[in-house]
Amino acid sequence: MADRLRELIDLVLASLDEPGTDGRALADRAHFSRDHLDRLLSAATGETPVGLRRRLLLERAAWQLRAAGASVSEAAAGSGYGSLAAFSRAFTRAYGVAPRGFPGSGRPVELEAPNGIHFHPPAGLLLPAPGAAGGAAGRARRSRDLADRLVTHHLDRVDELLRAAAALPAAELARPLRPGFVAVWFEGEEASAALMAQRLVRTLEVWGAAIAGEPEPQPRLDDAVPLEPAALRARFRPAARAFARHVRAIRDRGAWDDAFVDALCEPPQAFTYGGVVAHVVEFGAIRREMLASLLAELGADGLSSPDAIVWEQG
Repeated sequence: MADRLRELIDLVLASLDEPGTDGRALADRAHFSRDHLDRLLSAATGETPVGLRRRLLLERAAWQLRAAGASVSEAAAGSGYGSLAAFSRAFTRAYGVAPRGFPGSGRPVELEAPNGIHFHPPAGLLLPAPGAAGGAAGRARRSRDLADRLVTHHLDRVDELLRAAAALPAAELARPLRPGFVAVWFEGEEASAALMAQRLVRTLEVWGAAIAGEPEPQPRLDDAVPLEPAALRARFRPAARAFARHVRAIRDRGAWDDAFVDALCEPPQAFTYGGVVAHVVEFGAIRREMLASLLAELGADGLSSPDAIVWEQG
């Protein structure tokens, strides 16, 4: 199976310079149905063939912009998007900075990935070392442990809810529909969808900064003046990436029981990394699902199941 998986990954790599390649074309080359190929690669790598291909193309474009001196138009031309504008939007969503500003941003070329597979310049892949379960499949299975599942599901769910909130009127989001609701005992009441959404993001920013030993991002999110959902989501994306990165680093060095002093508390307090991650996920689940109930009440359509099992199967 490991050799066959490598063949399928190589098939994705070989398609990078073939405009218009989609999931059906990849499946035809693999002699599978599209559904079967999607299930096979998703189970082994945590990404669909199309998702893997798109991420590798963006990583290649980022490398071209920084190391190869390509212009934005040149990087966009080989990225698989139909227009420069579409490429710029996708790149900005992925990296948190526009293509033009990427070379000097200091951001890594590698995007967050569940499998250790990345673009390797000038035209190859970086694959994780073979493991007990075999190649990339073994790495993917080992990396998707309980911490990864809980944190990634939480962040994906919050992102979905922030997108849904952005489609609703700001005045409706600010209505106090859950008077008396307290998600975290020391933060007080949060009766509106707007305040719940803001605190979900602020929690990631504050604890991410505490773990990293860095100042809290400025300007600080203020309960009295909640941000518009689109602006709040722009704050969420880098905070979510940073928090996920911190959790993986803690997991990889087995530091769950290590303690650190949080200088952002008044007075400063000591916490274990494991306790902080559990706090963020547990109270975050309470808050985010109350937010989901408010958004549904306000007319948000198409919200997914909150069940991590359903999320993982999707």
